[in-house]
Amino acid sequence: MTSWPFQEAEKILQEFPNKKEIIFETGYGPSGLPHIGTFGEVFRTTVVVNALKKIAPGIKTKIIAVSDDMDGLRKIPDNVPNQEMLIEHLNKPLTMIPDPFGTHESYGHHMNSLLCKFLDLFEFEYEFRGATECYKSGVYDEKLLLLLKNYDKVMDVMLPSFREERQQTYSPFLPICPKTSQVLQVPVIETNTDKGTITYEDPNGEKIEVPVTKGKCKLQWKPDWGMRWAAFGVNYEAHGKDLTPSAVLSSQICEILGEKPPLLFCYELFLDKEGKKISKSRGNGISIEEWLTYAPTESLALYIFQSPKKAKRLYFDVIPKSTDEYLEFVKRYNENSGENTNSKFHTEPGYDEKFLGEAQVSTAEYSNVFEERKQALTTKLPSEANPAWHIHQGNVPNIETSGINFSLLLNLAAACNAENKEILWGFISSYAPNVTPENNKMLDRLSDFAVKYYHDFIKPTKSYKTPNAKEKEALLDLKDTLHSLSTTVTAEEIQSQVFSIGKKYDYTNLRDWFQLLYETLLGQKTGPRMGSFIKLYGIDNTIFLIESATKCIL
Repeated sequence: MTSWPFQEAEKILQEFPNKKEIIFETGYGPSGLPHIGTFGEVFRTTVVVNALKKIAPGIKTKIIAVSDDMDGLRKIPDNVPNQEMLIEHLNKPLTMIPDPFGTHESYGHHMNSLLCKFLDLFEFEYEFRGATECYKSGVYDEKLLLLLKNYDKVMDVMLPSFREERQQTYSPFLPICPKTSQVLQVPVIETNTDKGTITYEDPNGEKIEVPVTKGKCKLQWKPDWGMRWAAFGVNYEAHGKDLTPSAVLSSQICEILGEKPPLLFCYELFLDKEGKKISKSRGNGISIEEWLTYAPTESLALYIFQSPKKAKRLYFDVIPKSTDEYLEFVKRYNENSGENTNSKFHTEPGYDEKFLGEAQVSTAEYSNVFEERKQALTTKLPSEANPAWHIHQGNVPNIETSGINFSLLLNLAAACNAENKEILWGFISSYAPNVTPENNKMLDRLSDFAVKYYHDFIKPTKSYKTPNAKEKEALLDLKDTLHSLSTTVTAEEIQSQVFSIGKKYDYTNLRDWFQLLYETLLGQKTGPRMGSFIKLYGIDNTIFLIESATKCIL
């Protein structure tokens, strides 16, 4: 079993050979709205859990999703309302700040509910733990007292990681001010292990002694991370590449607290369209809600699943590709009865074009993923190596869309300027009379998504090319050819004719021919496999597009 979740599961068994239960943890910083990176951490952890269950069914597993909701709000995110109100509560624990959305007990409770909502959407099995509850209820007390006892050792670990100025003020304990309720970053001037307290000097010069337990203090996040591992007995955690130095320090603190640090899985970060790291406070990239407005949840899961060790840009253009890849993986899983093979990938002319559209294979981004996808689709692998197995936790549905993928629906919507999915269904019903919204829920959902995506991202950028004399001649030849075809012609036969005309007019790179069709007929740079599109849209309708383009009336 070569997929990365099974590789991770094997590492866990080697690292903890005698464990009867493996504890997994994921962390969430609720200072800003949950984003796909947050969601992805839980999803990636879940697929490792499922892989472990497959190869070691006798071992119990548990995922603990921890929210750092006792953190002080240091900066107000750009994408939350009532910012003036929030200014008054800066530096207070998130669970002590009013909810700016006005729906929950606090800011922290609101953010936690959003996280749980999307985790529940995928039916993840997890145990949610909020830091506020854990600190105040005493769950962490034993380890907090032990950390106090080993205060100097912890400082020896942490101080070398700071500049000299920060070293002078750093303490792993952050007291909660009894007067302002703010989380204070102040030097600790005395520790008392017998009483379990620390003493600090407040801004007014008054010395204040507080216990480190019962929610009167919290830890800086790196000691907190290591303390959490020790308190919950965590054996495995995935984290972003940017946290690698912090993970090293937290592991050392976990050892100081008498526990073995977890096995760590470092994944690359999601980037926005400009290549910048996704940020909760900036709200760049795509939110979970936005992705699910335009595509099914499974397409999001696939995008997160693939290539966790590679940085990936996360913007709206990736949604159609991920959706079509998901449909393809499900199709091949079921076609091969659990063995994912495709001997035609190398040899069938135009297979790559058929997958995502002819012109798209020349783009840099598509080239980057092409080899990886080719390997997944051409190598004979156990069913568990197919991403669809992981997305559906071994219960892969049989999805039939009559050869219509998401990209094809998008281009159909572009050609007919669809205002609603019912317009698309008019073409689908003609193409596949036995298919209805009632008996094909997935195709109905994809039609709805396609109309929304078309109106928001394709329609605003449509720009039609005026063909020159030679291009007009080729287009009119295509029109005459389509006139001559019978109503029973197949999509493959249409595709063959389109290829032949491109070669007839000396398009040495046929991508240029297809791009001409996209730009003159659809008003866009990329598009569908033309044979499939013409069959779905209808020969007469396509002829009208050609006539309009060659008369320059678009």
